Amino acid sequence: MFAALHRKESDTEGISGVERLKEALREADAVIVGAGAGLSASAGFVYTGERFDRYFRDFAGKYSFSDMYSGGFYPYDTLEEHWAYWSRYIYINRYMDAPKPVYERLYRLLTGREYFVLTTNVDHCFQKAGFDKERLFYTQGDYGLFQCSRPCHLDTYDNEETVRKMVEAQGYVIGEKGELILPEGVTPKMSVPTELVPHCPRCGSPMSMNLRADDTFVEDAGWHRAAGRYQEFLYRYQKGKVLFLELAVGYNTPGIIKYPFWQMTYQNPEATYVCINYGDAAAPKEIAERSVCIDGDIGEALKKLK
Repeated sequence: MFAALHRKESDTEGISGVERLKEALREADAVIVGAGAGLSASAGFVYTGERFDRYFRDFAGKYSFSDMYSGGFYPYDTLEEHWAYWSRYIYINRYMDAPKPVYERLYRLLTGREYFVLTTNVDHCFQKAGFDKERLFYTQGDYGLFQCSRPCHLDTYDNEETVRKMVEAQGYVIGEKGELILPEGVTPKMSVPTELVPHCPRCGSPMSMNLRADDTFVEDAGWHRAAGRYQEFLYRYQKGKVLFLELAVGYNTPGIIKYPFWQMTYQNPEATYVCINYGDAAAPKEIAERSVCIDGDIGEALKKLK
């Protein structure tokens, strides 16, 4: 099933993908959003280029990596250096606001509608934009949470206070709007004080990020409650005019959003599948007549929907 993909931005009558999306939104009984990393990239949370250079030039110079992801996987010699890197990474991608109002536009688009969001993003942008946390399922974790690295138990811990202390210990200043500032003439330290290195309050092992990277990922009570709410929403809208709105989901983990959205659209003859993805907008031929594929930037597409 779903052997061949269909790629098209307009239907046979020449109606644009955005116009078809508008129509699908008007008619939808419910909207189920599936969001991938490209949504945050469209909002300005990019992990390379000028933004990477601004906050990680010292690490890049020492270790010769050129993007934040690579630095996150680097085997640093000490936990003090590991958390110097990760505290900057967490702060700018979790506690600073995205440069562009893409999430805010999406929020306005869904306000007043029945919706639920399933996302593999871990940067908390949905809640910062005003989305109801009861309508969100962050299936891959949260930059704002620590967990035991073993893990010896299934609790997670808010990390904002510790992360703030770590970045300030490196010489950074947090501005009035939450921005991370390096004062003129200051060379940032590439380590944090040993007393700030987080350890598990139960077994004493080093803490790690609550991110799904291997089988140590902790699915805490909040994760399971969100998973349950998502399943309840799917059950409630098994039938009817449901819009599956897939935003910048790639093929790293297609089994979480993309493939289930295709399957649920196929099973519900009244459902519509929409894929907005720069360079890779496609749908299986089996649901092509009920699909809208928009190859382009999400932020620009949302502007047109205004």
